[in-house]
Amino acid sequence: MITSRRKFEPPGEPGEGLKVTWIGLLVNLGLIALKFWGGVVGRSQALIADGVHSVSDLFSDVVVYFGLRLGRKQADETHPYGHGRIETIASLAVGVILVAAACSIAYQAIVAIYEHRISNPSVFALVVAAVSILSKEVLYRYTLRVGRRLRSEVLIGNAWHHRSDALSSVAVLIGVGVALINPDWHIADSVAAIVVSVFIARVGFHLVKSALMELTDTAPDQSVLSRLSAVAEQTPGVLQVHDLKARRSGPLLLVEMHVVVEGTMSVHDGHEIAEKVEDRLISSAEPIGEVLVHVEPHTEYQGPESDDG
Repeated sequence: MITSRRKFEPPGEPGEGLKVTWIGLLVNLGLIALKFWGGVVGRSQALIADGVHSVSDLFSDVVVYFGLRLGRKQADETHPYGHGRIETIASLAVGVILVAAACSIAYQAIVAIYEHRISNPSVFALVVAAVSILSKEVLYRYTLRVGRRLRSEVLIGNAWHHRSDALSSVAVLIGVGVALINPDWHIADSVAAIVVSVFIARVGFHLVKSALMELTDTAPDQSVLSRLSAVAEQTPGVLQVHDLKARRSGPLLLVEMHVVVEGTMSVHDGHEIAEKVEDRLISSAEPIGEVLVHVEPHTEYQGPESDDG
């Protein structure tokens, strides 16, 4: 059996990811101060609660920063498969934060409805909510674009955290606006907050599920495996592909497979075919970080149908 292994660099450098995370951190610091000040001066409990949500956003930025900084480091002796799982753990943390934030928002809204809380916010609170929506929506789009380019789940998750903060500010905007029109309709603020919390929780649960699947070495979707197998089978000299395995490590796939070639082929030619398989796989659309190809001669591989039990 001939074995060939090749490693590839992660897609994109973390520099831009770190930059957008730093921008988000600074924006969140400003919004926290603005929301708490606006909540006190503008007499809006909803805006103060929204400030608490921004605190969770700030914590999320810190987690993402260190996750990117450590997760995109090159492989070394103690981490021969790279540090991608650090980014996965950071993604898991962001997902947990999102779920916790959603539960907190929903709980506060339900308590407000139960206790019949009535507030008389001012127009200033409305302006602060509008500023928060605009700034967080811009930050969401910027972070999401960078996250997709770097194929970083933790950045994409943090982008959705920015969007969740924008949505919670929308709830504040609606609640404050309705309260300004008619103070007896204060419940609208709480109802809107509950609706927003459901969307936030869905994103958080998705991140937690994806991270846990990766940490337990769950195989990617069958469609991904089928595409990888098809790419290898189309390589000249490959008769068959079997024992294909793949798992995720951060944004990358670690792939292992066996390819069957003619039994009379030389070791040199078999190794060249393995390298061609690797080249084709890394040139495909899949984000592959490492490929391990085992080459087997056709005379040794009989296929599963030949097993007599």
